[in-house]
Amino acid sequence: MNHSTVNFTTESSTTDSFGPLDFFEMYAYSFSFLLGLPTHSYVIWLIITTGSGVASVFFKLNLSVCEIGICVTSLMFLLSFWFSSLTTLTYFLMGLAVTGRPLFQCLMCVERYLAVVHPVTFLKYKPLRYRVICCTAVWIITLCSCIFSMVISPNTIEQTWFFSTQFLLFLSTQLYCLVAVLRALKQSGPGERGGERKEENHMKRRAFYVILITTVNMVIIYVPYTITGLFIIVTKHNIRALWLCN
Repeated sequence: MNHSTVNFTTESSTTDSFGPLDFFEMYAYSFSFLLGLPTHSYVIWLIITTGSGVASVFFKLNLSVCEIGICVTSLMFLLSFWFSSLTTLTYFLMGLAVTGRPLFQCLMCVERYLAVVHPVTFLKYKPLRYRVICCTAVWIITLCSCIFSMVISPNTIEQTWFFSTQFLLFLSTQLYCLVAVLRALKQSGPGERGGERKEENHMKRRAFYVILITTVNMVIIYVPYTITGLFIIVTKHNIRALWLCN
């Protein structure tokens, strides 16, 4: 799953023999595909078969679909070691990991933020049609990112800044939601009875954990690659092993 972000600057081997780094890449892509595909497929199956409303899990459903696309990307990168004609397709699909996944995670965080900090606004935009509009916009943005990832030259300053700017924007949004929900969690509503206050605190705490887990997941996945990319820009040395060690 997370190993698919190795796609940021890896290149397919153009020789007949594979070195240690090539085998490491193959292992990472294979692990990502074999573990991620059944996991996210099972998540989608649970979402579809569960009795909960579609609106409440619509963002999670779209995120799982995006994750399956990222697993397919790992498979394409693995196959590109033998079929160089797949290289263009793999760079196109890379936009799913660069933009699609973090955007859907941001939508989930903003949703939890509105539910806790601005409940009136949350109830106003709770119907499914607003979630469909948001997800449609995300898929369009992701498609643009896929096209940009395909046409831009790999291992360049432009590509690294493109990835890093998105990461910082998404991370800032999630951190803001995290801090706002944490502040709301520490404040108790005036004039509330004990049972109502306890139920509200449980909702706030659950929202806080959702945003925290999502933010930590993003940091673990994207921070190493952002730092590595900036290091390569400064030093002007594109060392392939640095990317694989992440």
